[in-house]
Amino acid sequence: MRIDLHTHSTASDGTATPAELVAAAAAAGLDVVAVTDHDTTAGWAEAAAALPGGLTLVRGAELSCRWHGVDPPISLHLLAYLFDPADATLAAELARLREGRERRAEAMVDLLRADGIDVTWDEVRGYAAGGTVGRPHLAHALIARKLVGTVSEAFASQWLGRRYRIPKPDIDVFRAVELVRAAGGVPVFAHPRASVRGRIVPDSLIVELAAAGLAGLEADHEDHTPEQREHVRALAVELGLLVTGSSDFHGTNKTVKLGAHTTAPQEYQRIVHAARGVAPVSG
Repeated sequence: MRIDLHTHSTASDGTATPAELVAAAAAAGLDVVAVTDHDTTAGWAEAAAALPGGLTLVRGAELSCRWHGVDPPISLHLLAYLFDPADATLAAELARLREGRERRAEAMVDLLRADGIDVTWDEVRGYAAGGTVGRPHLAHALIARKLVGTVSEAFASQWLGRRYRIPKPDIDVFRAVELVRAAGGVPVFAHPRASVRGRIVPDSLIVELAAAGLAGLEADHEDHTPEQREHVRALAVELGLLVTGSSDFHGTNKTVKLGAHTTAPQEYQRIVHAARGVAPVSG
């Protein structure tokens, strides 16, 4: 089985609609794909309705989190699988995050305009195609003006990486683990050693999170070196956590392909058996 448990659609910052995403997953030879858009379940219904025969859909989300054990706090991402979207507490928290993302993106547009870059909020929202607005949509506005050539260039420090970046609202990571578990979901730490993205948390935090209900670690990821993957895998074994591998596919916003990294079937089964929210959907 080929299992990819981390992908994004136009419901957040991917370029494929949920229907296009599951079609592409089937074409890529995947047996299982997880739709894990940032802080939203908006793509679930469309993905399930368009699911090709032979493909299984894992419904999930990638939660924006923060660890406050250092100053300044460190941002991190938590993959939440198979949780109940009707859980009122988690749904309210996700709505808060999405609203904060919108306000943040609008404020970043204001910063760009203050420096004479004629980006409009309506244009940026148009790039989001009805999904939650994020930095990739601002990047497309910069690309349209030939200020940068790619989304990656737009994320450099002189643009959206630092100069025009505003912190987004997040959930305390321990609170996030608690909420996902309470909603019947399975929480997995996304790309925990990806130092290319910025500061990473110490292993001691992962030990604490495991005691608080963290279920797994994403080891095989494009932003991990081989040494980092082995470190994550060894830590997971030590703590009794499951291990995943995923593409973190964003369509044309990134160069990584569906199925570039995959999860072992036995680890996928551990997620399914631990979930109490919703079940995988089979095409």
